[in-house]
Amino acid sequence: MEVTLTDMTADCSAAKAAARTMATAPIENRNGALAAIAELLSSEVENILAANAEDLADERARDLSPALVDRLTLSRQRVEAMAAGVLEVASLEDPIGEILDSRTLQNGLDLKKVRVPLGVVAVVYEARPNVTIDCAALTIKSGNSILLRGSSYAERSNGALARVVREALESAGLPADGVVLSTGGGREALGGLATQDGLIDLLIPRGGEGLKNALKAVATVPVLYAAAGNCHVYVHSEADLEKARSITVNAKVSRPGVCNAAETLLVDQEVAAALLPKVLAELAAAGVELVGDEQVLENAGDTEVKVATDEDWDTEFLDLKLAVAVVDDLDQAVEHINRHGSGHSDAIVTESEQAARVFMDDVDAAAVYVNASTRFTDGFEFGMGAEIGVSTQKLHARGPVGLRELTTSKYMVRGDGQIRE
Repeated sequence: MEVTLTDMTADCSAAKAAARTMATAPIENRNGALAAIAELLSSEVENILAANAEDLADERARDLSPALVDRLTLSRQRVEAMAAGVLEVASLEDPIGEILDSRTLQNGLDLKKVRVPLGVVAVVYEARPNVTIDCAALTIKSGNSILLRGSSYAERSNGALARVVREALESAGLPADGVVLSTGGGREALGGLATQDGLIDLLIPRGGEGLKNALKAVATVPVLYAAAGNCHVYVHSEADLEKARSITVNAKVSRPGVCNAAETLLVDQEVAAALLPKVLAELAAAGVELVGDEQVLENAGDTEVKVATDEDWDTEFLDLKLAVAVVDDLDQAVEHINRHGSGHSDAIVTESEQAARVFMDDVDAAAVYVNASTRFTDGFEFGMGAEIGVSTQKLHARGPVGLRELTTSKYMVRGDGQIRE
């Protein structure tokens, strides 16, 4: 089945034509499509993995960092996790038609504010094939159509996954163009996508600051940025140091190439000598390149730590690299995070309830944690089934973008002949 077009306007028009049917489709059809996706992911797993193996063997993948290769790589277990996520989305309550407000006005008009789909959602994403399935599942469930534009590194993988979704849509009586995979044209085609007024209702770029800034310069359609995750772990003076060690290592090492991985560790000077030698040694043993300030170097023991540059504090490494600083106190930690962070996810490790409250109130981020890893900022972990991305802006959505974040509202008003005086 053909799933890609070369002309950007034709891609967007195809998704737009399907949007009305998707918006009014019964929940049974939408859930039926999701069930079919999960089933086809299982039956087509060998073809999916073969396509992924071709992407990994392509010369374009040779220059990717190990963390980015991990993002690109699919396994049987990861495909099974995709299917589980799709079924989780199917099990969630239908957001469409939810009554947000209902009242009768003094003039007798019956007013209801109702949740409705956005229309056509376009998502630009990098070398993470699972995003193809996550995004498709969420938009199908929320009654939207979607235009997907993935990285050329994952072109074969995305194509195999999109074929699964389009087949599932048709099997459920829905238009295949409810999901359109757009390829070709390279980065320059993004400008064309970002200016599809009247066809694209919301554009969501998942990527770094470079992608964000490139789209900001040209976009004429509404954009929701799921951008950089410069996340922090802060170890307070009243921290349980074993919790601090475990949380830090997990936040950095478990999957360094994802947006909720920690990029900076801040440690109160009162506990620096007790914590840093052990945690830095464990991080280095896991292959993490460490950069730090003068006090970190003094407390590093036998572990090699390079001098951090000013740029390091503002960088999302997406790799096995961590910037480490010693701070005077909670206030200085909060100030550092708010100055250098991207507003994604930040954590404090402390046994002080007062310090926890101050941190949660004062840190300006989509997700703040007390005694837990930043790696939990994820739609699946938050019970959303999946996510289209994590928004680091404040309008119209912040944090993981799930079903409800893919809707808007409509006022439905019924009268009996009323006219306005």
